[in-house]
Amino acid sequence: MSQSPFAESTTPQLVHKPADYTFTSLLRDRVSEDPERIFAEYKDATGAWVPVSRATFQEDVSRAAKGLIAMGIAPTQTVGLQANTRYEWVVLDFAIQAAGAITVPVYPSSSAHQLAWIREDAELAMLIVEDDAMAAAAHDLTPAPRILVIDGSEEPALDVLAEAGAIVDDATLLAASADVRAHDVATIVYTSGTTGRPKGVALSHRAFVEHSLNGAAHSEFGTLAHNDARILLFLPLAHVLARHIEILALACEAVIGFAPTHKTLASDLATFKPTWLMAVPRVLETFYNVVDERTGGGIKQKLFRWSAFVARKVDEARVRRGRHGIVLRAQMAIANALVLNKVRAALGGNLRHIVCGGARLVPRVSHFYGGLGIAVMEGYGSTELAGPMTVNPPTDVRVGTVGYPYPGGSVRIAEDGEVLAQGPNMFVGYWKNPEATAEVVTDGWFHTGDLGSIDADGFLTITGRKKEILVTAGGKNVQPASLEDAIRPYALIQEVVVVGDGKPFIGALLSLDETMLPGWLKSKGLPSMSAAEAAQHATVREHIQHIIDQANLLVSRAEAIREWRVLPRELSEKYEEMSASLKVRRKQVEAHFADVIDGIYAKV
Repeated sequence: MSQSPFAESTTPQLVHKPADYTFTSLLRDRVSEDPERIFAEYKDATGAWVPVSRATFQEDVSRAAKGLIAMGIAPTQTVGLQANTRYEWVVLDFAIQAAGAITVPVYPSSSAHQLAWIREDAELAMLIVEDDAMAAAAHDLTPAPRILVIDGSEEPALDVLAEAGAIVDDATLLAASADVRAHDVATIVYTSGTTGRPKGVALSHRAFVEHSLNGAAHSEFGTLAHNDARILLFLPLAHVLARHIEILALACEAVIGFAPTHKTLASDLATFKPTWLMAVPRVLETFYNVVDERTGGGIKQKLFRWSAFVARKVDEARVRRGRHGIVLRAQMAIANALVLNKVRAALGGNLRHIVCGGARLVPRVSHFYGGLGIAVMEGYGSTELAGPMTVNPPTDVRVGTVGYPYPGGSVRIAEDGEVLAQGPNMFVGYWKNPEATAEVVTDGWFHTGDLGSIDADGFLTITGRKKEILVTAGGKNVQPASLEDAIRPYALIQEVVVVGDGKPFIGALLSLDETMLPGWLKSKGLPSMSAAEAAQHATVREHIQHIIDQANLLVSRAEAIREWRVLPRELSEKYEEMSASLKVRRKQVEAHFADVIDGIYAKV
């Protein structure tokens, strides 16, 4: 890793693969090295984890790939894949690659409008969906592609493909991908996006395969995925970061566990016992808030909060001095015995690392997990960068930063503060949209749209979004991210959107977390009430004002939130106010709640 005088951070590339090295090459090599090594585990109908060896995985991939060829899928054609995180998803992904075709992931939650756009833009030759409901929506497409269903009322997709592929020999299968090269498009990932129509991000085999191999070879990052590592994956595989983990698990010696939904996360942690997992900040914040809420208030809640405080102090001491004094050690021993060991058990007992990205994680949450002995490694990336661009090393987590580049990658700060990036993971371009590609790529550098800084050791810190700076009527530039990140982690808050562009002062829209609300009300001795009723209750409003006041301490008076409103409902992906990766679509929110924003400024 090096730091230049021009605010640039680079980590040397460790692995260089030949021009013909692809998804299929990686699978072939890993099977030849150790065919019986466990690659993955999935849950059967009883909830038991079923192991799958590398050799078995390759056999499943080959049968499915032959079926795709038999059904007429030709090299460079596109195949859509819409399903939750499950073993079949990865089999089909590698099978599509083995057939020389291109995988087009579709979020399970995608709307009919989004699906229709992807079908048209990517020209899907086939769409493989998870269940009958998704199949019914797909049949409304015009023209409808060939549709297979993984787990529905008709014959399962893998069985259909295996039967169809019985007539295809091994030589034909090998020929299908023989001409594929590392720089060729392997997948088109449609950005969940926070504005406008989704763009198809074309990513090469190299962006996934060589990038993952470099991560696995790194002295710091690679330690996560070796030494009997177990990765629990519950984020949707349509998300590019989850896809990177899919390849990374094969690139090294980790066992990947597929959890189709976050709703079973508690039991999956207990039974799969991961050594590390990948999560967005909201998952980590929610776990903390749920534990706090389930104490039921009173002395148990006070004990948990004291223990969490001690855990944070222990991790803060680690950051400052690398050790802590005798009093803090004694307090930690008590906290461990009474509370924290139970929290570790609830996380599976073996969890040591959490890779966290997608948004900023507030330091107090990171320090809480750090005090448990779980390194929260914040990272940074995007769809255009095939997932991770930078990440904190497990032995040197610097809270508040997103780490330094993956091997072979570089990040640079432009004159206006924008983060630029390049590396083997960089996208080929936007699908059939060279104009949009030219807008974000200059001299081989991808313009991320994020603002940041690089410290003397090459660690990157993200400070906000270039396009989300608000300029008040008085000419004050305000970056809403710092305020929003300070407010969002509280149990009562589902989301927050800071407003005020062109207005005389800064305001905020808040939505209450309807899942956490009943427990919060009970802990305060308040009766059950709806979110709309809670928004008007004096105690609730007093608590929200306290949250706002604490956030305002982080900014100047001109940047502080002066007025706020509670929205009548949660923000929803259903109304396209949230992306599938749980990012707020600011313009959609502002359009849907324009009357509420007008109310904030009505008295001015």
